[in-house]
Amino acid sequence: MSLTAVQQAEAKFLLPTYDRNPILLERGEGVYLFDASGRSYLDFLSGIGVNALGYSHPAILKALMDQAVRLIHISNLFFHPAQSQLAKLLTRISGLDRAFFCNSGTEAFEAALKLSRAYAQAKNSNGGRPKWRFLAMENSFHGRTFGSLATTSTKKYRRPFAPLMPGVSFVRFNDVDDLKSKFDDNVCALCLEPVQGEGGIRAVSKKFLQAARSLTRKHGALLIADEIQCGLGRTGKYFAYQHCGITPDIVTVAKPLAAGLPLGAVLTTEAVSRCIHPGMHGTTFGGGPLACSVAIAFLETLEREKLLPHITEAGSYFKDQLIALQERHPSITDVRGLGLMLGVELASADLAKAVVRALLNEGIIINRTHETVLRFLPPYIVQKKEIDRVVKALDGAISETSASAVTPAARHSKESA
Repeated sequence: MSLTAVQQAEAKFLLPTYDRNPILLERGEGVYLFDASGRSYLDFLSGIGVNALGYSHPAILKALMDQAVRLIHISNLFFHPAQSQLAKLLTRISGLDRAFFCNSGTEAFEAALKLSRAYAQAKNSNGGRPKWRFLAMENSFHGRTFGSLATTSTKKYRRPFAPLMPGVSFVRFNDVDDLKSKFDDNVCALCLEPVQGEGGIRAVSKKFLQAARSLTRKHGALLIADEIQCGLGRTGKYFAYQHCGITPDIVTVAKPLAAGLPLGAVLTTEAVSRCIHPGMHGTTFGGGPLACSVAIAFLETLEREKLLPHITEAGSYFKDQLIALQERHPSITDVRGLGLMLGVELASADLAKAVVRALLNEGIIINRTHETVLRFLPPYIVQKKEIDRVVKALDGAISETSASAVTPAARHSKESA
Protein backbone atom coordinates (compact mmCIF):
# COMPACT_ATOMS: atom_id res chain seq x y z
CA MET A 1 0.00 0.00 0.00
CA SER A 2 1.09 3.56 -0.64
CA LEU A 3 1.45 6.16 2.09
CA THR A 4 -1.65 7.94 0.81
CA ALA A 5 -3.71 4.73 0.89
CA VAL A 6 -2.60 3.98 4.46
CA GLN A 7 -3.37 7.53 5.57
CA GLN A 8 -6.86 7.35 4.02
CA ALA A 9 -7.57 3.97 5.64
CA GLU A 10 -6.46 5.22 9.07
CA ALA A 11 -8.53 8.39 8.72
CA LYS A 12 -11.60 6.23 8.06
CA PHE A 13 -11.14 3.38 10.54
CA LEU A 14 -8.85 4.38 13.45
CA LEU A 15 -9.45 6.54 16.50
CA PRO A 16 -7.51 9.80 16.01
CA THR A 17 -5.08 9.33 18.92
CA TYR A 18 -1.76 10.13 17.19
CA ASP A 19 -0.28 12.90 15.06
CA ARG A 20 1.80 10.71 12.78
CA ASN A 21 4.71 11.78 10.63
CA PRO A 22 3.96 11.33 6.91
CA ILE A 23 6.40 8.44 6.51
CA LEU A 24 5.55 4.82 5.68
CA LEU A 25 8.13 2.58 7.35
CA GLU A 26 8.79 -0.91 5.98
CA ARG A 27 11.84 -2.44 7.64
CA GLY A 28 14.75 -1.88 10.02
CA GLU A 29 18.34 -2.96 10.37
CA GLY A 30 20.75 -2.09 13.17
CA VAL A 31 20.16 1.54 14.17
CA TYR A 32 18.35 2.38 10.91
CA LEU A 33 14.76 2.32 9.69
CA PHE A 34 13.80 2.32 5.99
CA ASP A 35 10.67 3.77 4.42
CA ALA A 36 8.71 2.54 1.42
CA SER A 37 10.95 4.45 -0.98
CA GLY A 38 14.09 2.91 0.51
CA ARG A 39 15.23 6.05 2.34
CA SER A 40 17.07 5.33 5.60
CA TYR A 41 16.45 7.02 8.95
CA LEU A 42 18.91 6.97 11.84
CA ASP A 43 16.69 6.10 14.81
CA PHE A 44 17.64 7.97 17.98
CA LEU A 45 14.24 7.31 19.57
CA SER A 46 14.17 3.48 19.44
CA GLY A 47 10.39 3.32 19.21
CA ILE A 48 10.31 5.48 22.38
CA GLY A 49 12.82 3.28 24.16
CA VAL A 50 11.49 -0.09 23.00
CA ASN A 51 13.95 -1.20 20.33
CA ALA A 52 16.98 -1.08 22.60
CA LEU A 53 18.93 -3.58 20.48
CA GLY A 54 17.98 -1.79 17.28
CA TYR A 55 16.36 -3.72 14.45
CA SER A 56 16.80 -7.30 13.23
CA HIS A 57 19.24 -8.22 15.98
CA PRO A 58 20.20 -11.86 15.33
CA ALA A 59 19.63 -12.98 18.94
CA ILE A 60 16.11 -11.57 18.92
CA LEU A 61 15.26 -13.03 15.52
CA LYS A 62 16.51 -16.44 16.61
CA ALA A 63 14.45 -16.38 19.80
CA LEU A 64 11.36 -15.32 17.84
CA MET A 65 11.68 -18.04 15.24
CA ASP A 66 12.64 -20.83 17.65
CA GLN A 67 9.73 -20.16 20.00
CA ALA A 68 7.09 -19.24 17.39
CA VAL A 69 7.21 -22.68 15.80
CA ARG A 70 6.76 -24.35 19.19
CA LEU A 71 4.25 -22.34 21.21
CA ILE A 72 3.03 -18.73 21.00
CA HIS A 73 0.35 -18.57 23.69
CA ILE A 74 -1.11 -20.61 26.50
CA SER A 75 -3.29 -19.42 29.34
CA ASN A 76 -1.78 -18.80 32.75
CA LEU A 77 -3.72 -21.82 33.96
CA PHE A 78 -0.77 -23.94 32.78
CA PHE A 79 3.03 -23.90 33.09
CA HIS A 80 5.65 -23.06 30.50
CA PRO A 81 9.38 -22.77 31.29
CA ALA A 82 10.16 -19.29 29.97
CA GLN A 83 8.13 -17.36 32.55
CA SER A 84 10.04 -18.61 35.58
CA GLN A 85 13.36 -18.34 33.71
CA LEU A 86 12.67 -14.70 32.92
CA ALA A 87 11.55 -14.02 36.50
CA LYS A 88 14.81 -15.52 37.77
CA LEU A 89 16.86 -13.21 35.51
CA LEU A 90 14.88 -10.09 36.48
CA THR A 91 14.99 -10.75 40.22
CA ARG A 92 18.73 -11.40 40.03
CA ILE A 93 19.54 -8.09 38.35
CA SER A 94 17.05 -6.04 40.41
CA GLY A 95 17.73 -7.36 43.90
CA LEU A 96 14.03 -8.20 44.34
CA ASP A 97 12.32 -11.54 44.88
CA ARG A 98 9.20 -12.02 42.78
CA ALA A 99 7.80 -11.07 39.37
CA PHE A 100 4.40 -10.65 37.75
CA PHE A 101 4.10 -10.34 33.96
CA CYS A 102 1.54 -8.30 32.04
CA ASN A 103 1.30 -6.64 28.63
CA SER A 104 2.47 -3.04 29.03
CA GLY A 105 3.96 -0.40 31.26
CA THR A 106 0.68 1.12 32.33
CA GLU A 107 -0.66 -2.33 33.27
CA ALA A 108 2.48 -2.96 35.30
CA PHE A 109 1.93 0.30 37.13
CA GLU A 110 -1.74 -0.52 37.75
CA ALA A 111 -0.60 -3.80 39.30
CA ALA A 112 1.91 -1.91 41.47
CA LEU A 113 -0.86 0.36 42.78
CA LYS A 114 -3.06 -2.64 43.56
CA LEU A 115 -0.18 -4.39 45.30
CA SER A 116 0.34 -1.30 47.46
CA ARG A 117 -3.29 -1.17 48.55
CA ALA A 118 -3.39 -4.93 49.16
CA TYR A 119 -0.21 -4.78 51.22
CA ALA A 120 -1.56 -1.88 53.28
CA GLN A 121 -4.79 -3.72 54.00
CA ALA A 122 -2.94 -6.90 54.95
CA LYS A 123 -0.69 -4.98 57.35
CA ASN A 124 -3.74 -3.36 58.97
CA SER A 125 -5.82 -6.50 59.30
CA ASN A 126 -5.98 -5.97 63.08
CA GLY A 127 -8.55 -3.20 62.69
CA GLY A 128 -6.18 -0.23 62.45
CA ARG A 129 -6.93 2.66 60.10
CA PRO A 130 -6.02 1.47 56.58
CA LYS A 131 -3.42 3.24 54.49
CA TRP A 132 -4.76 4.26 51.10
CA ARG A 133 -3.13 7.49 49.86
CA PHE A 134 -0.43 7.71 47.19
CA LEU A 135 2.27 10.32 46.78
CA ALA A 136 3.59 10.96 43.27
CA MET A 137 5.89 13.49 41.64
CA GLU A 138 5.14 16.66 39.74
CA ASN A 139 5.87 16.20 36.01
CA SER A 140 5.32 12.47 36.43
CA PHE A 141 3.98 10.13 33.75
CA HIS A 142 2.96 6.58 34.65
CA GLY A 143 0.58 5.65 31.84
CA ARG A 144 -2.91 6.16 30.48
CA THR A 145 -5.12 3.74 32.41
CA PHE A 146 -7.11 5.27 35.26
CA GLY A 147 -4.85 4.45 38.20
CA SER A 148 -1.69 5.26 36.26
CA LEU A 149 -3.29 8.47 35.03
CA ALA A 150 -4.30 9.46 38.56
CA THR A 151 -0.63 9.33 39.58
CA THR A 152 0.41 11.27 36.45
CA SER A 153 0.58 14.97 37.24
CA THR A 154 0.51 16.57 33.78
CA LYS A 155 -2.87 18.24 33.34
CA LYS A 156 -3.22 17.69 29.59
CA TYR A 157 -3.30 13.92 30.20
CA ARG A 158 -5.64 14.13 33.20
CA ARG A 159 -8.19 16.83 32.37
CA PRO A 160 -10.23 15.05 29.65
CA PHE A 161 -10.93 12.08 31.95
CA ALA A 162 -11.62 13.69 35.33
CA PRO A 163 -12.57 12.81 37.98
CA LEU A 164 -9.78 10.30 38.46
CA MET A 165 -8.92 7.90 41.29
CA PRO A 166 -8.89 9.91 44.55
CA GLY A 167 -6.20 9.88 47.19
CA VAL A 168 -3.16 11.09 45.20
CA SER A 169 -1.02 14.07 46.21
CA PHE A 170 1.86 15.45 44.15
CA VAL A 171 5.28 16.34 45.52
CA ARG A 172 7.60 18.97 44.05
CA PHE A 173 10.34 17.19 42.15
CA ASN A 174 13.55 16.68 44.17
CA ASP A 175 12.14 18.78 47.05
CA VAL A 176 12.86 16.78 50.22
CA ASP A 177 11.11 19.28 52.48
CA ASP A 178 7.93 19.12 50.40
CA LEU A 179 8.09 15.32 50.48
CA LYS A 180 8.38 15.33 54.27
CA SER A 181 5.50 17.76 54.66
CA LYS A 182 3.13 15.61 52.59
CA PHE A 183 4.04 12.26 54.14
CA ASP A 184 1.84 10.82 56.87
CA ASP A 185 0.73 7.43 58.13
CA ASN A 186 -2.14 7.26 55.61
CA VAL A 187 0.29 7.00 52.68
CA CYS A 188 0.49 3.44 51.35
CA ALA A 189 3.06 4.14 48.62
CA LEU A 190 5.33 6.75 47.11
CA CYS A 191 5.51 6.61 43.30
CA LEU A 192 8.41 7.99 41.31
CA GLU A 193 10.42 7.61 38.11
CA PRO A 194 14.15 7.58 38.93
CA VAL A 195 14.53 9.42 35.62
CA GLN A 196 11.40 11.13 34.33
CA GLY A 197 10.90 10.53 30.62
CA GLU A 198 7.76 12.39 29.55
CA GLY A 199 8.54 14.90 32.29
CA GLY A 200 11.61 16.14 30.43
CA ILE A 201 14.48 13.69 31.15
CA ARG A 202 14.91 14.69 34.78
CA ALA A 203 16.79 12.45 37.19
CA VAL A 204 15.75 12.14 40.82
CA SER A 205 18.64 13.25 43.01
CA LYS A 206 20.43 10.75 45.21
CA LYS A 207 19.49 12.87 48.24
CA PHE A 208 15.79 12.80 47.33
CA LEU A 209 15.67 9.08 46.54
CA GLN A 210 17.45 8.15 49.75
CA ALA A 211 15.07 10.40 51.71
CA ALA A 212 12.15 8.71 49.96
CA ARG A 213 13.48 5.31 50.97
CA SER A 214 13.92 6.43 54.57
CA LEU A 215 10.44 8.02 54.82
CA THR A 216 8.63 5.04 53.34
CA ARG A 217 10.30 2.73 55.84
CA LYS A 218 9.52 5.08 58.73
CA HIS A 219 5.81 5.25 57.81
CA GLY A 220 5.37 1.64 56.73
CA ALA A 221 4.70 2.65 53.12
CA LEU A 222 6.05 1.14 49.91
CA LEU A 223 8.46 2.76 47.47
CA ILE A 224 7.48 2.20 43.82
CA ALA A 225 10.12 2.86 41.17
CA ASP A 226 8.68 3.26 37.67
CA GLU A 227 11.55 2.09 35.45
CA ILE A 228 9.40 1.59 32.37
CA GLN A 229 11.47 4.04 30.30
CA CYS A 230 14.68 4.37 32.30
CA GLY A 231 15.16 0.73 33.28
CA LEU A 232 16.78 -2.37 31.79
CA GLY A 233 20.08 -0.77 30.89
CA ARG A 234 19.02 2.59 29.50
CA THR A 235 21.06 4.64 32.02
CA GLY A 236 24.12 2.35 32.06
CA LYS A 237 22.91 0.21 34.96
CA TYR A 238 20.18 -2.39 34.83
CA PHE A 239 17.97 -0.01 36.84
CA ALA A 240 18.30 3.72 37.38
CA TYR A 241 17.69 3.43 41.13
CA GLN A 242 20.96 1.47 41.34
CA HIS A 243 22.83 4.74 40.77
CA CYS A 244 21.62 5.84 44.23
CA GLY A 245 22.35 2.73 46.28
CA ILE A 246 18.77 1.91 47.29
CA THR A 247 16.31 -0.88 46.48
CA PRO A 248 12.59 -0.10 46.10
CA ASP A 249 9.76 -2.36 47.26
CA ILE A 250 8.18 -2.48 43.81
CA VAL A 251 9.70 -1.86 40.37
CA THR A 252 7.80 -1.66 37.09
CA VAL A 253 9.42 -2.35 33.72
CA ALA A 254 8.23 -2.70 30.14
CA LYS A 255 9.44 -0.87 27.02
CA PRO A 256 12.61 -2.75 25.92
CA LEU A 257 11.88 -5.94 27.86
CA ALA A 258 10.68 -8.08 24.95
CA ALA A 259 12.40 -6.11 22.17
CA GLY A 260 9.16 -4.91 20.59
CA LEU A 261 6.68 -7.56 21.71
CA PRO A 262 4.15 -6.38 24.32
CA LEU A 263 5.46 -7.32 27.77
CA GLY A 264 5.53 -5.55 31.12
CA ALA A 265 6.60 -6.75 34.54
CA VAL A 266 6.23 -5.93 38.20
CA LEU A 267 9.12 -6.89 40.48
CA THR A 268 8.66 -6.90 44.22
CA THR A 269 9.84 -8.23 47.56
CA GLU A 270 8.89 -11.47 49.22
CA ALA A 271 7.12 -9.51 51.97
CA VAL A 272 4.90 -7.65 49.50
CA SER A 273 4.18 -10.79 47.50
CA ARG A 274 2.53 -12.41 50.54
CA CYS A 275 -0.44 -10.05 50.23
CA ILE A 276 -1.48 -11.63 46.91
CA HIS A 277 -3.22 -14.96 46.47
CA PRO A 278 -4.73 -16.67 43.39
CA GLY A 279 -7.68 -14.78 41.97
CA MET A 280 -6.74 -11.32 43.24
CA HIS A 281 -5.01 -10.25 40.02
CA GLY A 282 -4.35 -11.72 36.62
CA THR A 283 -3.83 -11.31 32.89
CA THR A 284 -4.82 -13.12 29.71
CA PHE A 285 -1.80 -12.41 27.54
CA GLY A 286 0.90 -11.36 30.01
CA GLY A 287 3.92 -13.63 30.35
CA GLY A 288 3.24 -15.79 27.31
CA PRO A 289 5.89 -18.17 25.91
CA LEU A 290 6.86 -16.04 22.91
CA ALA A 291 7.27 -12.71 24.72
CA CYS A 292 9.12 -14.29 27.65
CA SER A 293 11.50 -16.18 25.37
CA VAL A 294 12.38 -13.00 23.49
CA ALA A 295 12.84 -11.12 26.80
CA ILE A 296 15.28 -13.79 27.98
CA ALA A 297 17.24 -13.33 24.74
CA PHE A 298 17.26 -9.56 25.28
CA LEU A 299 18.64 -9.79 28.83
CA GLU A 300 21.19 -12.44 27.87
CA THR A 301 22.36 -10.23 25.00
CA LEU A 302 22.83 -7.26 27.35
CA GLU A 303 25.17 -9.39 29.45
CA ARG A 304 26.91 -11.34 26.69
CA GLU A 305 27.71 -8.27 24.58
CA LYS A 306 28.68 -6.22 27.67
CA LEU A 307 26.30 -3.47 26.67
CA LEU A 308 26.04 -1.76 30.07
CA PRO A 309 29.66 -0.47 29.96
CA HIS A 310 29.12 0.50 26.32
CA ILE A 311 25.95 2.45 27.23
CA THR A 312 27.88 4.32 29.93
CA GLU A 313 30.76 5.13 27.59
CA ALA A 314 28.61 6.07 24.59
CA GLY A 315 26.23 8.07 26.78
CA SER A 316 29.08 10.02 28.37
CA TYR A 317 30.54 10.80 24.94
CA PHE A 318 27.13 11.87 23.60
CA LYS A 319 26.43 14.08 26.61
CA ASP A 320 29.85 15.76 26.33
CA GLN A 321 29.17 16.58 22.68
CA LEU A 322 25.76 18.03 23.56
CA ILE A 323 27.28 20.16 26.33
CA ALA A 324 29.86 21.45 23.86
CA LEU A 325 26.98 22.31 21.53
CA GLN A 326 25.27 24.17 24.35
CA GLU A 327 28.28 26.46 24.64
CA ARG A 328 27.75 27.54 21.02
CA HIS A 329 23.96 27.91 21.16
CA PRO A 330 22.29 30.18 23.76
CA SER A 331 18.95 28.63 22.77
CA ILE A 332 20.06 25.39 24.48
CA THR A 333 19.15 26.04 28.10
CA ASP A 334 20.10 22.66 29.57
CA VAL A 335 21.57 19.24 28.77
CA ARG A 336 20.72 16.42 31.16
CA GLY A 337 20.20 12.70 31.57
CA LEU A 338 22.04 9.45 32.25
CA GLY A 339 23.55 6.90 29.89
CA LEU A 340 21.64 6.81 26.62
CA MET A 341 18.63 8.66 28.03
CA LEU A 342 19.45 12.30 27.31
CA GLY A 343 17.49 15.51 26.94
CA VAL A 344 18.34 18.87 25.42
CA GLU A 345 16.10 21.68 26.63
CA LEU A 346 15.52 24.51 24.17
CA ALA A 347 14.29 28.03 24.78
CA SER A 348 10.82 27.49 23.29
CA ALA A 349 8.39 24.82 22.19
CA ASP A 350 8.30 26.27 18.67
CA LEU A 351 12.06 25.94 18.37
CA ALA A 352 11.93 22.36 19.66
CA LYS A 353 9.22 21.47 17.13
CA ALA A 354 11.23 23.02 14.30
CA VAL A 355 14.41 21.16 15.28
CA VAL A 356 12.62 17.80 15.40
CA ARG A 357 11.23 18.46 11.90
CA ALA A 358 14.62 19.58 10.60
CA LEU A 359 16.33 16.45 11.89
CA LEU A 360 13.64 14.25 10.37
CA ASN A 361 14.26 15.96 7.03
CA GLU A 362 17.91 14.98 7.49
CA GLY A 363 16.93 11.36 8.07
CA ILE A 364 17.26 11.39 11.89
CA ILE A 365 14.43 10.39 14.22
CA ILE A 366 14.06 12.02 17.64
CA ASN A 367 11.06 13.58 19.37
CA ARG A 368 10.34 16.21 21.96
CA THR A 369 8.90 15.75 25.41
CA HIS A 370 7.59 18.20 28.01
CA GLU A 371 7.11 20.64 25.11
CA THR A 372 10.65 22.07 24.99
CA VAL A 373 12.95 19.05 25.51
CA LEU A 374 14.53 17.12 22.66
CA ARG A 375 14.56 13.46 23.73
CA PHE A 376 17.35 11.10 22.70
CA LEU A 377 16.86 7.35 23.31
CA PRO A 378 19.17 5.67 20.78
CA PRO A 379 19.58 1.90 20.62
CA TYR A 380 22.16 0.48 23.02
CA ILE A 381 24.29 -0.64 20.06
CA VAL A 382 24.83 2.94 18.83
CA GLN A 383 28.39 3.92 17.91
CA LYS A 384 30.30 7.22 18.06
CA LYS A 385 29.99 7.77 14.30
CA GLU A 386 26.18 7.82 14.59
CA ILE A 387 26.36 10.13 17.62
CA ASP A 388 28.65 12.48 15.67
CA ARG A 389 26.18 12.57 12.77
CA VAL A 390 23.32 13.49 15.09
CA VAL A 391 25.31 16.18 16.91
CA LYS A 392 26.40 17.73 13.61
CA ALA A 393 22.84 17.72 12.29
CA LEU A 394 21.54 19.16 15.57
CA ASP A 395 24.12 21.95 15.38
CA GLY A 396 22.97 22.87 11.89
CA ALA A 397 19.27 22.56 12.70
CA ILE A 398 19.47 24.85 15.73
CA SER A 399 21.48 27.41 13.79
CA GLU A 400 19.04 27.42 10.87
CA THR A 401 15.84 27.40 12.90
CA SER A 402 17.11 30.07 15.30
CA ALA A 403 18.06 32.29 12.36
CA SER A 404 14.71 31.77 10.62
CA ALA A 405 12.91 32.67 13.85
CA VAL A 406 14.16 36.26 13.54
CA THR A 407 11.30 38.29 12.04
CA PRO A 408 11.92 40.46 8.95
CA ALA A 409 11.26 43.58 11.03
CA ALA A 410 13.73 42.51 13.70
CA ARG A 411 16.28 41.59 11.03
CA HIS A 412 15.86 45.01 9.34
CA SER A 413 16.21 46.75 12.72
CA LYS A 414 19.39 44.78 13.50
CA GLU A 415 20.88 45.54 10.08
CA SER A 416 20.00 49.24 10.38
CA ALA A 417 21.74 49.42 13.75
